[in-house]
Amino acid sequence: MDSLRLRVMQFPCFLEGKNRSKYRKSMKLNVGPHEERVSNIQAIDGTTELNFLSFEASKIRMMRSMYIDGGDSLQVLDFAVFPKLECDLPIFCANFYSNPSMSIIVLDLNPLHNVITDTNYKEKYYRHLMPLGLKYAELLPWGGKLTSESLRFFSPIVIWTRFAPSQQKHDILFEAFKDYFKAWLDLMEEAVEETDDARIMLNMEAQHRYLTWRAEKDPGHRMLKNLIGEAGAKEVLKSFLFNGVDELGSKKFLDYFPEYELGDGTVNEKRSVLGKSFDKRPWDSTGQFIASSHH
Repeated sequence: MDSLRLRVMQFPCFLEGKNRSKYRKSMKLNVGPHEERVSNIQAIDGTTELNFLSFEASKIRMMRSMYIDGGDSLQVLDFAVFPKLECDLPIFCANFYSNPSMSIIVLDLNPLHNVITDTNYKEKYYRHLMPLGLKYAELLPWGGKLTSESLRFFSPIVIWTRFAPSQQKHDILFEAFKDYFKAWLDLMEEAVEETDDARIMLNMEAQHRYLTWRAEKDPGHRMLKNLIGEAGAKEVLKSFLFNGVDELGSKKFLDYFPEYELGDGTVNEKRSVLGKSFDKRPWDSTGQFIASSHH
């Protein structure tokens, strides 16, 4: 998994030959300021290493990665690219977790707007990518139950998988990462920045809603809490991994997701309150939502 992380962090190397010049202008990266607030955070055990990197570009609000190196016992990579608010681009998302017995993977172009209800957005960004999604759905099969609440933040081409670690599987995963990232870069190249204030506001609220969900319900919260303590985990989640949750809007979690409110006004800690989950891929080969959920 470490070799995978190193190649991911050298992502410009993906852009070989003509691709390198194709993306040169829009991928002119500037080092972002976001890692400064978390750069001194260290693991409680004194041995696990945490590494943070962030960048900005013309159409990218934030490109960031967190890599956790726990030696043979734990390897984690959390890599994401958030578009500028003038673009309604999907959010590139790569979450890789690996221990000696299991690798748990999410790789997706997370939709900024709901692809289950917004068919225009789905057609715009995912219709032509379905062959890519189907290719890797065969190579990296569905990883088991996924809650209906989480599903609204995933696209029809999401790779959600689990497997026993092996070089073969990691090689397939790295190829998937390259293909998905290049697909996102192509979308970015073609994106026309919005000038209408109302559309920009819609994009901002959609991104803030996404960040608010992830900052509250991200499954990595417990792992971070164990590694760096509750205060450190909250700082990493809000200031770095989901930067913008405090800046892009004033709404709180329960404003977006009132179904999670308990009788005393606090947030239900359960990841799912509807009790529905999907143990098979809930989209057909055309990207049509065909799910049958299980309680």
